[in-house]
Amino acid sequence: MRTEHDFLGEMNVPDDVYYGVQTMRALENFHITGNHLDPDFIHAMALVKKAAALANMKTGRLPKKIGAALVQAADEILAGKWLDQFPVDPIQGGAGTSVNMNMNEVLCNRALEILGQPKGRYDIVSPNNHANMAQSTNDVFPTSMKVCLILKGKKLNEALRALEAALLDKEEAFKDVIKMGRTHLQDAVPVTLGQEMGAYASAVHRGRKRIKRSLEGVHTINMGGTAVGTGLNAEPQYIRGVAKELSGLTGELFTTASNLIDMTNNTDGFAEVSSAMKCTALVLIKMANDFRLMASGPRCGLNELKLPARQPGSSIMPGKVNPVMAEVLDQACYQVIGNDLAVTFASENGQFELNVMEPVMAYNLFSAMQCLTNAIYAFIDKLLKGLEANRSQCQYWVNHSVGIITALLPHIGYEKASFLAREAYATKRPVRDIIREHHILTEEQMEHILSPWEMTTPGIAGAAWMEASQRKISG
Repeated sequence: MRTEHDFLGEMNVPDDVYYGVQTMRALENFHITGNHLDPDFIHAMALVKKAAALANMKTGRLPKKIGAALVQAADEILAGKWLDQFPVDPIQGGAGTSVNMNMNEVLCNRALEILGQPKGRYDIVSPNNHANMAQSTNDVFPTSMKVCLILKGKKLNEALRALEAALLDKEEAFKDVIKMGRTHLQDAVPVTLGQEMGAYASAVHRGRKRIKRSLEGVHTINMGGTAVGTGLNAEPQYIRGVAKELSGLTGELFTTASNLIDMTNNTDGFAEVSSAMKCTALVLIKMANDFRLMASGPRCGLNELKLPARQPGSSIMPGKVNPVMAEVLDQACYQVIGNDLAVTFASENGQFELNVMEPVMAYNLFSAMQCLTNAIYAFIDKLLKGLEANRSQCQYWVNHSVGIITALLPHIGYEKASFLAREAYATKRPVRDIIREHHILTEEQMEHILSPWEMTTPGIAGAAWMEASQRKISG
């Protein structure tokens, strides 16, 4: 053990760890989630600390020997080392001070080793004076959140892009599968299964763009604002330089906020990212539930889709197979929506020059992104890739639906169409049989008007044929 102290007193710290006294206090105080910090967040904070050290060395305030050791320590963390040295709970009081100091202590103790000094010699390399130079938790923590969101956002964007592509593949594969469209859970008019898949792809594309736009806002940072955004203890050269250094390290363009006080005490940018994920989750829930309904049965439901069988569906009913991949996507999206509510409450609860609830925002934002990314890939790999259309069942529902009468309106008028509908409902016979019986249309006219192309695709050729057909009928 080694003895370390802060202004509250002394504590014994295991000699084999790189964290120190303030991390130990956090371990005593915060037993909340039972989880550790997100590895991407640790990576993001190491990037921020490296950028700060580089900027401070250029101002001349941070001795190059110490700065170089801190940069090397940060590089080791960025390479995946020392992740077990960040044991603090993600949800904590103090606006993230424990996380910031955990990083400062690890960087300093590793830097001390690099310099040939024992851990805990903070008179040589200090967590507060050197690793935290010209910084505060109040600018480091939200900036690290933003870097982490961009890292995770790229992964989520790729997942959504893959989902969009998979749906577009199904649009092409199912373009000739005619089926009944439904509104109010009732028969409406025909649509192709490919058109439905294309509509899902379009909605996913919109959600992906929505999230991407929201992440543009987190490229504005408050580094250099220090405690409340006034820039206390930070040199103007450092404030200008730290965003430039961070941009160079990440390949992303980070800019310093024009109003550092605003950027320090307002968290609407985080709420916007969370809201964008929630809106996208709503789209995915709707899609997953449509899949569940179309696959219902198979004997006593719609049975229009054949989902890949992934596991036995019941511990008591032999042969039952459930739509588990659609169900898990639903549940992941529910979690995203719940996380959004937590972010909303946390964002609302800032007072004066700081929102101290950023740790719970970070925890929920990172969790939502990870959960959504994983669920999307599972849905693609375990459901979409093996998805099949039950073509005969889709056609059966079209043939026995009264909804196709809507396609006849421009050709035979509302009165005759209403007669057909009443007759079909009363006799439970196919609409085509009634048309033939009453000689309402010729076989050629009926086959064209009720063809999948005519019922699902508006166009000039269809309109021209319709006009000619109406002349024949009226004649």
